[in-house]
Amino acid sequence: MSTIEDVAKLAGLSRTTVSRVLNDHPYVSDEKRKLIQKAMEQLGYVPNSAARSLRNQKTGIIAVLIPKISTPFFSQLIEILEMKASSKGYQLIICQTQFSKQKECRYLNLLKTKQVDGVIMTAVENDWSVIDSYLNYGPIVLCNEKIDEAQIPMVYVNQAQSGYLVGKHLLERGHTHIAYCSNGISSEGMRARLEGLQSALQEAKVHSYDKYYFDRVSTIEDGKQVFRKLACMKVSPTAIFAGGDAVAAGIISEAKKHGWRIPEDLAVVGYDNMEITKLVEPMITAVIQPVDEMAGKSIDVICEKIHKKQFRSIERHEFSSKLAYRGSSIERENLVATS
Repeated sequence: MSTIEDVAKLAGLSRTTVSRVLNDHPYVSDEKRKLIQKAMEQLGYVPNSAARSLRNQKTGIIAVLIPKISTPFFSQLIEILEMKASSKGYQLIICQTQFSKQKECRYLNLLKTKQVDGVIMTAVENDWSVIDSYLNYGPIVLCNEKIDEAQIPMVYVNQAQSGYLVGKHLLERGHTHIAYCSNGISSEGMRARLEGLQSALQEAKVHSYDKYYFDRVSTIEDGKQVFRKLACMKVSPTAIFAGGDAVAAGIISEAKKHGWRIPEDLAVVGYDNMEITKLVEPMITAVIQPVDEMAGKSIDVICEKIHKKQFRSIERHEFSSKLAYRGSSIERENLVATS
C-alpha cells in the first residue's frame, strides 16, 4: 500500500507539499498540484480519511455500540437509527461489544482518535467512571439505557413502569406465582423492570420467590431451558415475564412439547413486540417499546451535541411502554374484549 512519502518521492516534492494538497491548502501552485495528483493516480494512493479528520475535526460518522446484533430488538433499533442519521447527512458504523468491557473501550477510542463525531451506546459494560473520560473527545448519548450518575443525554423507556404493567396484567388474570427472566444486557434496566414487577406484587400482597428468577437468558434455546427448569419445580409458576420475545417463544414451544397448555397452565409475556410474537401459536402478549421515537430522539440529540460541541449535559428523555394483549396470557374468549 502506497504512503504519502511514496507520493512525495514520485512527484519530486516534499511531504509537506503533498500534505497541503491533500488538505486543500490554497498556497500550492497548480503545477505542483498536478504533479502530486498524477503521482497519486500512478500509485493508486487513497488519502487516509481518519488522518484528515484529525485536521478537519469532523467525519460525518456516528458509532453505535450494541451488545449483540443478532438480538431482534437491536436489529430493529439499528435500522431506524441508520435511517434517521442518513436523513441528517450522517453515516453509522455498528460496533458489537459482545458484552466485553475491553471491546467497549476499543470502540470508544474511535471518539478519542477522532474517527467518529459521536457515539450512541445502547448498553453499558464498564463502570461509568471509565466511560466518562471519553467525553473529553466528543459526545456520547445513551439510547435504551439509563445511568443515574452520567452527565450526558439519555433516551430510554421507563422500565419500572413496564414491569409494573406486566405485573398488574398477570395479577388481574389470577396469577400469584410469577417468574421473571433477565437477559443480562442492561443491568440498570433489568433491575428497574424487576422492581416494577415486584411493586405490583407487593401492592397485591403477593410474595415473590427468588427461585422464579432466571438470569442471562436471551435466545429461543434459553427459553426452552427455562421451561425445563420451572417444570421440575415442586410448585411451578403459573405465569412468566420473559426478558425478550425470543425467550417467550422458546418457553411456549417447549411447554407445548411437554403437553402444557398456554395460557391455561402457563401464561407468558414477552418484551419488545418483535415479529416473532405473531408467528407463535398462541401469539405472544408483549411489552411494546416506542423504538421509532427513541431512535429519532437519539439522533436529534447526538447531532445537536456534535454541532454545539457541548459534551456534558444532564438530559433525560423518558418514554412509556404499553402492552399488546394476545393469546399467550389471555384465553381466547376474552381476547376481543381485552385487545
